[in-house]
Amino acid sequence: MSICNRVIIIGWDGAGNFVRDAHTPNLDRLFQAGASTLEAQTASPTISAECWGTLLHGVNPVKHGLTNTKAEVETFPDDSPYPSIFRVAREAFPLAKLAAYSAWKPINDGIIEPSMDVHKISMPDDELVLAIAAYIQENPDFKLLYVQLDLPDAAGHKYGYNMPEQHRVIEESDRQTGVILGALEQADLLKDSLIIAVTDHGGGGEHAFNHGSDHPWDKTIFWSCMGPGITPGTKLDNVTIADTATVVAHALGLNVPASWEGTLPHGLFHDNS
Repeated sequence: MSICNRVIIIGWDGAGNFVRDAHTPNLDRLFQAGASTLEAQTASPTISAECWGTLLHGVNPVKHGLTNTKAEVETFPDDSPYPSIFRVAREAFPLAKLAAYSAWKPINDGIIEPSMDVHKISMPDDELVLAIAAYIQENPDFKLLYVQLDLPDAAGHKYGYNMPEQHRVIEESDRQTGVILGALEQADLLKDSLIIAVTDHGGGGEHAFNHGSDHPWDKTIFWSCMGPGITPGTKLDNVTIADTATVVAHALGLNVPASWEGTLPHGLFHDNS
């Protein structure tokens, strides 16, 4: 049985847990209204395709096999034993509206299966959030929406991770997230939606301008979830990025594939405390 009518995943690429040093009122709002942690752990290696792949497919990179290079030139097989949450949702809801708005195009082209009838849009962050707001207004009956904003990672590569310049760009991602939340609020969808805010990795641990290692700066991420069945202000422990797909499935009343490795974080929902 589902506990909400729709799920929205909002991802900030490369933000690690550096949000603690940035002014992020919209993310803070999600933290306060739901459950959160600044100590979640991402996949290894801490690279975008490996980590977003783990979030979407519920298994570690050794199993899903995704890399940045592979995601840029290949499509993910529709018959993989490690389905994405989009495939699980599509099989359960053949007519549902599913959408992926990703600034980094390989997520849409190479990480999400090509034949799941997912509405996929790739464009720069500022344009992306306006398109998302329009989609929400025009399609309030959507079931699953995934968002990836790319600029925090680009700023980390350019200015260094967890540096003041990156913090300023993280604050821009927070403003853009506010546009999405505003659209959901205007459409009166907040009360029966589950919203997950997350990042894929950090950076700057072994190399100031890069990521990929298991250094805590690379490996530790923020993760939050707000919606029905979640007590406001809940603090979570032992969350991994692979748990995200399982949380989405639980919220939508879907059967969790036996191949997935993620679990429901202890104490996230009233019924799994």
